[in-house]
Amino acid sequence: MSGNQITEFITNEKGNTLSERLNELVPRTENLDILVGYFYISGFYQIYKSLEKVEKIRILIGLNTETQVADAVQGNLEIQFESAKKIKDSISKKYIDEVAIAEDDADVEEGMFKFVEWLKNGKLQIKIYDKSPLHAKLYIFTFNKDQLDDGRVITGSSNLTRSGLKDNLEFNVELKNSKDYEYALGNFNALWKEAMDISQNLNDTISEKTHLNNEITPYQLYLKFLYEYFKEDLTADTEIEDYTPEGYLELEYQKQAVVNAKKIVEEYGGVFISDVVGLGKTYIAARLINTLGGKTLVIASPALISKDNPGSWANVLMEFGVRGYECESVGMLERILERGIDKYDNIVIDESHNFRNEATISFERLSEICRSKKVILVSATPFNNQPKDLLAQIKLFQNSRKSNIPGVQNLEAYFSSLNSRIRKLDRKNNYDEY
Repeated sequence: MSGNQITEFITNEKGNTLSERLNELVPRTENLDILVGYFYISGFYQIYKSLEKVEKIRILIGLNTETQVADAVQGNLEIQFESAKKIKDSISKKYIDEVAIAEDDADVEEGMFKFVEWLKNGKLQIKIYDKSPLHAKLYIFTFNKDQLDDGRVITGSSNLTRSGLKDNLEFNVELKNSKDYEYALGNFNALWKEAMDISQNLNDTISEKTHLNNEITPYQLYLKFLYEYFKEDLTADTEIEDYTPEGYLELEYQKQAVVNAKKIVEEYGGVFISDVVGLGKTYIAARLINTLGGKTLVIASPALISKDNPGSWANVLMEFGVRGYECESVGMLERILERGIDKYDNIVIDESHNFRNEATISFERLSEICRSKKVILVSATPFNNQPKDLLAQIKLFQNSRKSNIPGVQNLEAYFSSLNSRIRKLDRKNNYDEY
């Protein structure tokens, strides 16, 4: 659009935003009156700094702010408007939601506190016009006594929102004639007298039902942090397959291990089950397979897939009610590839530390089998001699140069650096650091 000529129109194009013009006029202003159809606190953030010296701010909102209430009115005019309580409750919920999703930014937070502070001390007053639908937009500036003009009016399409003040293409015009100012202020005052005050309701809502509550203790904040961090785990244990065969102990640590393993494998494509001997790695894996679903291939030594062995994978998976699984000997990798691997969703590798050497045909074949599958590595000793033992196994489910593990995108570089640091240490003389 052409924007080079001098005009009284404010369109939110570069160098011509409503927020910029408001911030220019506000320092000259004693009282600011705003009539809008929509008001979000995001709009307040855009101008609050320049409002510090304004004596009084009045915001009048049309009922259209609450779509649910407006729809009810338009759908059945006989009921007229909802009760004052319902309107206030509906608006309160909207502002609770807005505060909850507000940008995590120091400037935004300061703006929130100013909003609440000014509601409390009466500098800011907010009303809603509930007599009839109202969708007008007026920004009325009553200037300080030392100004030549009594005031100004801006009217047009912009609501008091971030979008209306700067992001959207809008058409607003600034009226400088004193008669326009007096006419607008007179009509605003008439509407203001009939409107319902929601200032106290908003103050109570934001102060008591959002994180701006000054009474939140550090301990409560700590509990909230723990809940947000672990909430997926708290709900996940209700989703795991909880069947324990007769003769097996119901052990809580095994159930929690399944919850954690499921989360890891779904996020990163693979997981290590590395409890020490005797803690039930096979049982944990069996429960995990049940939870993941799909068809599973177990690769283990011949003795550990034989049905003649009571503790073999074949017997444990059957006893735990796992469906859709096959067990193959670790020496049959080539046959597995020849037979086809598309049908498998999950690959379980028992004694995975045996594949710590990448420079073997077996590792190459296993990598091909694991590609694009969910990989469960079972080993009591995944780390044998040096860090690269782990790297080789991680490569079975992660791109070593472009991983999605937080903070370790390049696994090759990370483990190379780690190996270099370890080589410089003497295990006896630098034991703690080692």
